[in-house]
Amino acid sequence: MSVFSIFSKNIKGYLLGGSVLVLSLGACQNNYLELTPVNTISDAAAFSTPEKILSQVRSLYSRFSSESFYGGRYLVFNEQRGDEFSQNDGNNSTGANVWNQSISGSGDFVNAVWNAAYLTINYSNILIDNLETTSVIDEATRNRYIGEAKFIRAISYFSLVQTYARPYAQNSEGTGLPLRLKGETSGGNNDFGFSPVSAVYTQILKDLDDAETFLPESYADALSGISRARKAAAIALKTRVYLVKGDYQKVVQEAAKIVSSSAPYSYKSGGTELNLEGDLSVLFSGNYTGNEAIFYIPFALPSEAPGLQSSLAANYLSPVIYFNTNGIIADPVFGETSTDKRKNLIRENASGQKLLNKFPKNAAPFTDYIPVIRYAEVILNYAEAAAQTGDLATSLNLLKAVRNRSDANYSYTGDTANAAFLIAAIETERRIELVGEGFRTHDLFRKVLPLPGKVGNAGTAPEIKPAAENYVWAIPSNELAYNKLAPR
Repeated sequence: MSVFSIFSKNIKGYLLGGSVLVLSLGACQNNYLELTPVNTISDAAAFSTPEKILSQVRSLYSRFSSESFYGGRYLVFNEQRGDEFSQNDGNNSTGANVWNQSISGSGDFVNAVWNAAYLTINYSNILIDNLETTSVIDEATRNRYIGEAKFIRAISYFSLVQTYARPYAQNSEGTGLPLRLKGETSGGNNDFGFSPVSAVYTQILKDLDDAETFLPESYADALSGISRARKAAAIALKTRVYLVKGDYQKVVQEAAKIVSSSAPYSYKSGGTELNLEGDLSVLFSGNYTGNEAIFYIPFALPSEAPGLQSSLAANYLSPVIYFNTNGIIADPVFGETSTDKRKNLIRENASGQKLLNKFPKNAAPFTDYIPVIRYAEVILNYAEAAAQTGDLATSLNLLKAVRNRSDANYSYTGDTANAAFLIAAIETERRIELVGEGFRTHDLFRKVLPLPGKVGNAGTAPEIKPAAENYVWAIPSNELAYNKLAPR
């Protein structure tokens, strides 16, 4: 069943904020078409008061934090496909077929991520459509909410295009995604053409530019500040998108908006303060809301937390996946004699496996906040772009800021006046700093590098070269079945 068939038949239930229908995103069953939502209300009622409109905006974030999407699985999949982790569990329900690169377009996870992301996009579209015509709230509030919806739409499309389309650097004019920009509230609009990769990126950046214009600098409380989109989040995400495009001048331009020109690198404006957290034990304590958090998914209530198989803690600490001895764990940073504090984020189990301990709440409810955008990433994005554009002094200083926050005495002894040396050092630093946060596969993709082979208790995963058909995930079988315009 098409995601839009499911969604449109049940949209009124989704517009109730906290009350949603439970839908299977795997196998299709015809009786979904016959379901009548228990809590059906009209669009007019759902957007009839400021309080109800705010509820719809808040509910958008719950769509984004779906277990199949940024609430857990999507990040784990991007680590399983990369080379930093080996797999213990050979069961496909824990992503063994993701890790060993054998999952196909009919796989449940391939369909689930697509569906969860497009449900989020459609919810964003419905919000934008209704907000553009409402007179219930003032213009500034309306624009702020539209900015939030465009931010979520942008990051959702960015996640999809990186997962299901060829990398921008490999084929920017190749098949991208269906660019659905209007809300679907009735059935029958399953047939929708696929736009090229470049057009998807253009739309993502347009949404982020609009979001930057409309979003507030800050919110009244710390939790809202990290869990709702603000200007700094839109800017930070643009540095990530432009880095993937290889537009390094634009990365520098955007990063300079929220990173000071000299150390200690920070940002302060309108109630927002950003800087690197000095205490890593605070940063990865489970519910961080400090100045390094640009955009996080919080699980403030146990009922919001992901289930066992979707939670980051359970996957890393049970462990479903453990560090590949040939991956970044072999770096001296994690060695016995290292003075780098990040080695304290690694545990060893009774089997001698090295485990990631960034998400320590390894028991239900799995309420660790999920870092979607951290200030450290922005600094590393800036450092790489500065090196690529010839500003080697700035690049080195930014790189040092991240390394020396964890190891104050570390000094780079290589040829720091050489751009290639710095870029390689930054790549290593990204692997160390951002490990387990869902970046590795996409960092390989943006440079059109093979997905390296690896071994684990679940078997062997072969190297996947960029020209291979399964380098990126296939268009999901459900989309092919119900969208006659989908490429075959």
